[in-house]
Amino acid sequence: MSQSQPEYKIAVEKDVPAVMRDGTTLRSDIYRPDAEGRFPVLLLRLPYGKELAEVFGDHEFFPSRGYVVVVQDTRGRWASEGEFYPLVDEAQDGYDAVEWAAALPYSNGRVGTQGQSYLGATQYLLAPTRPPHLRCAFPVSASSDFHRSWVYHTGGAFSLGWQIPYAIFLARETIDRKGLKETLWPGIRADLERSINFGNPLSAEGYAKLPLMEWADRLEAVAPYLRDYLSHPDDGPYWWAVDVERHHRNVNIPMFHVSSWYDIFLRDAIVHWNGLRSRAMSAEARGGQKLLLGPWAHLFPYSTPTSGGTGDIDFGPAAMIELHDLQLRWFDYWLKGIDNGIAEEAPIRLFVMGTNEWRDEYEWPLARTRFTPFYLHSGGGANRLDGDGTLGPATPGEEPPDRFTYDPADPVPTTGGNTLILPVGAFDQREVEQRSDVLVYTSEPLDAPMEVTGPIEVVLYAASSAVDTDFTGKLVDVRPDGYAQNLADGIVRARYRDSGRHPELLEPGVPTEFRIDLWSTSHVFAAGHRVRLEISSSNFPRFDRNLNTGEDPATGVRHVPARQTVFHDGRYHSHVLLPVIPS
Repeated sequence: MSQSQPEYKIAVEKDVPAVMRDGTTLRSDIYRPDAEGRFPVLLLRLPYGKELAEVFGDHEFFPSRGYVVVVQDTRGRWASEGEFYPLVDEAQDGYDAVEWAAALPYSNGRVGTQGQSYLGATQYLLAPTRPPHLRCAFPVSASSDFHRSWVYHTGGAFSLGWQIPYAIFLARETIDRKGLKETLWPGIRADLERSINFGNPLSAEGYAKLPLMEWADRLEAVAPYLRDYLSHPDDGPYWWAVDVERHHRNVNIPMFHVSSWYDIFLRDAIVHWNGLRSRAMSAEARGGQKLLLGPWAHLFPYSTPTSGGTGDIDFGPAAMIELHDLQLRWFDYWLKGIDNGIAEEAPIRLFVMGTNEWRDEYEWPLARTRFTPFYLHSGGGANRLDGDGTLGPATPGEEPPDRFTYDPADPVPTTGGNTLILPVGAFDQREVEQRSDVLVYTSEPLDAPMEVTGPIEVVLYAASSAVDTDFTGKLVDVRPDGYAQNLADGIVRARYRDSGRHPELLEPGVPTEFRIDLWSTSHVFAAGHRVRLEISSSNFPRFDRNLNTGEDPATGVRHVPARQTVFHDGRYHSHVLLPVIPS
């Protein structure tokens, strides 16, 4: 199959200035073929320091194959001028950067974008502005709704586990820039644990600090946006300014979206792909959307083959892909006109865990999906792993409810899942399932394999003694040896049960319907395995603790235990809705 070959030596230009429309100068490192002629440009924009391109290998892989790679420090970061406020300037600056890059003397005027995480977010924010010379994009592990998956979660809880450490991580360069290292940093460093990936998680004491707004006070000089985040827990105009999903009709380029089953931004890749497939501006853009979903976590290197798994689980050699090769095919097609067949391939390629194989698909959810309810059952004692909770296809009869006490002073600890900074991915859940504040519902061993691929939702009928509280759900695969692998989880904050924009407190003691979005997965439960659903009220510190008082979550310090009741009877059919794929 025809593709660009590594035939060029590489020339490097450092700190090349680009002046934005407001006069602010942003600086880029440029890696280009050391040869006469004009070449397509790949633009990467990031707040982490433009030398990061050399960690991922973009600076060597693409220029040697006939591409100009421009790596730009975003506004207010590292070598670039201006004040840094995450996300808000990326659309306008991205437009200006594309047009500047297209006019470089060695550019042929065709520009693509690429990059992971924040580098993917800059692409999503840029696309609706439609710069004339932008031809395609390749966002990896990126958010497109910065309220529902970046700062807060779909169900309304604050993403404490990574938001505060991430703000501190970003602030370190700002601290140096403002000369505050000796005065500000020592007090912050005392609340950090060791580094796990690109950031330092907080200590247990750091995560437990109340009020949450204290972090905004401490970081005011270097991360003023944190106060705005905490002051805007409701969805609304503050967030809409950077909500790319509201602008699908303004996008006119093909995009290749990459995410993974344990990625913190999994939801966004799927929602954005679906939205652009149906609402993008042009037929070429609608038909040019691709989606790849693997079995990894958020941060994985792609200068070498990706990891074969995440957390405890190795999904085998099939899971180890070389992402640069896929990117090259994409850019060769859209920027060089090389007919390599990528445009004719299926729009979705997903990795099915359990059988550990890749498969092509054509829509989401899959057209052949049978959404199948698995109902909660018990004799009133589903607490803990050794309780009497069961899960199955039969609707419940007159069964007593299950009860537990959620105490914000002793929340259920995070054990993997779709997070950042904290340990991420697949882990054995049996330790948390020993707690009395975790309800455990487990099916009989399956007679035959069962594939679950698609969106998952828990429909829970529950009451609380509190005026506001949280409910969590977690889907688990239980092996014959007892190992309990988390597959998908979610949370709903009671005040946001009906609307993310218009919160409404509970009437204590009244049975209420809660819908918990567990996002999506693709997994085969093998014969002999069991399906398990956990229900609780906390997942800490991934999400902030609901203090159960109804007060402002950012400023509240008083917390009280909540007595929770989960119903499963002839009137209240609590269940998890699984997207079962027929064999």
